[in-house]
Amino acid sequence: MYADQTLWMVTNVKNLLEASQISCEIRNEFAQGAVGELSFVDAWPEVWVAPEQSHMAKKLINDYQLESTADNSRHEQDWQCTCGELNGERFYSCWACQQDRLS
Repeated sequence: MYADQTLWMVTNVKNLLEASQISCEIRNEFAQGAVGELSFVDAWPEVWVAPEQSHMAKKLINDYQLESTADNSRHEQDWQCTCGELNGERFYSCWACQQDRLS
């Protein structure tokens, strides 16, 4: 089983597993409305796999999480355009003047 507070992340993991021919299903997809009656953690969406496929599923999920962590650590810094505007790290052109980033 894999759980996360966001359905988006759980759906990504489900797609990853299915692409590797691992049958799985999402549970608690609509449980967020029960928070208050349930603990918020108990209402998180989850991906469940068959026990005989759990070892391979855990390996794929761990590899995915390690890759994700490595990608996040490679982020660049915010950059300042020649027009003086400060732009976020993910922008490749200035949002104010549309000039391309000059790496």
